[in-house]
Amino acid sequence: MSEQSPRDLFVRFQRNALAGRPGFDAEMLAPDVVVEQPFAPPANRRTEGRDNVVAMTRAGREALPVVFEGFSEVEIHETADPEVIIAEYRLTATVPRTGTRARGAFVVVLRAANGRIAHWREYQDTAAFAAALA
Repeated sequence: MSEQSPRDLFVRFQRNALAGRPGFDAEMLAPDVVVEQPFAPPANRRTEGRDNVVAMTRAGREALPVVFEGFSEVEIHETADPEVIIAEYRLTATVPRTGTRARGAFVVVLRAANGRIAHWREYQDTAAFAAALA
């Protein structure tokens, strides 16, 4: 994998999600990556290490019965640190068994190191997707 910027890594995450794959693939993650989801259930708020993040992402994708349709209102904010971006976006998904559509807001702070994701902190509108799945 060639050296990728934080923006490149975010675009790769989007492509993976829209293709029905887990958002993260092993090649885009640093060996000691940390993923934080402060609004997730306590057991899922922090995941450390590439293998653990890949397993968590794969399990999460398999357990979530939705088809991601698109990212909208995407805004990427550069920071004073060239290895860090803040991405704001809305993600639209459909629940195939019911046809219910949902759209949730997300904010991600992404830190890259050596062309891989080193830290990902995600804040998401969990209520929007929970309501669609109910």
